[in-house]
Amino acid sequence: MKVAVVTDSAAYLTPEQAAEYQIHVLPIPILWGDETLRDMIDINSQQFYQRLRTDKVLPTTSQPSIGELEQKVTELVADGYEAVIVPAISSGISSYYDNLMAYAAREKRLKVYPFDTHITCAGTAYAALLAGKMVLAGKEPEAIMQVLYDLRETTNVLFMVDDINHLKRTGRLSNASSFVAGLLKIKPILAMDVDHNGQGQISAIGKERQTKRAYEWIATHFGDAIKDKDYPIRATVFDANAPEAKQEWIDDLSKRYPNVTFEGSIIGPVVGVHTGEGAMALIWGRDWDKM
Repeated sequence: MKVAVVTDSAAYLTPEQAAEYQIHVLPIPILWGDETLRDMIDINSQQFYQRLRTDKVLPTTSQPSIGELEQKVTELVADGYEAVIVPAISSGISSYYDNLMAYAAREKRLKVYPFDTHITCAGTAYAALLAGKMVLAGKEPEAIMQVLYDLRETTNVLFMVDDINHLKRTGRLSNASSFVAGLLKIKPILAMDVDHNGQGQISAIGKERQTKRAYEWIATHFGDAIKDKDYPIRATVFDANAPEAKQEWIDDLSKRYPNVTFEGSIIGPVVGVHTGEGAMALIWGRDWDKM
């Protein structure tokens, strides 16, 4: 069976990754005043954060267009594909997955396999890359989907933001009413409930007065989370226009946890709408490249 993989731009795959694993990427729209900008096509990360600092109008986001997905499916059908696996941004922060399920039910030209990653950024990338790797190895869609669920059970994220008001403004913080970080001048620490019992929602789980203490909290909890695992771990540090801090995290975590594979990625425009500039995050899970 000829199988394709389509994901959304919030995975922030590099062009090289997308090409190597033959992954198709649909851009998520950013709504900025009267403009509709395609994530990482019409606006890149540096342009986004520069404008976010200076523009009086704050952006919001939409979801990947089902129309664009349908157009991509038309191309795939013409190329002889019989199935498509779609690792999607968390249903806890976007309605895309629900609409994707409805589209999959009515699409008859090929079989659509939606997968709710319950996460975004590098976590969605892990799923897309694993799916791409398994497709290239000739695996059937049902087998790939099962391994994606297995991967999701091991995936976690911790992150901190400079200004929690972006998450509150865009409605992406599940316990916003109980959290007044902006008034207290503290560093909120956030997580997403990724496993099968969760809904992929963002919630604040801790707070520290200083950036260094917030990082130490995240680094320590990461170590506690992986210490008893009997499988190889891959972790990604990603930043909202804070590349120096990202490298500092990678350098320090690599020394503390030498058996973990660390890499870097970005919090690009469409996720940056909700986190604001300066956010830092750590996603980890079973190493998809060794599954």
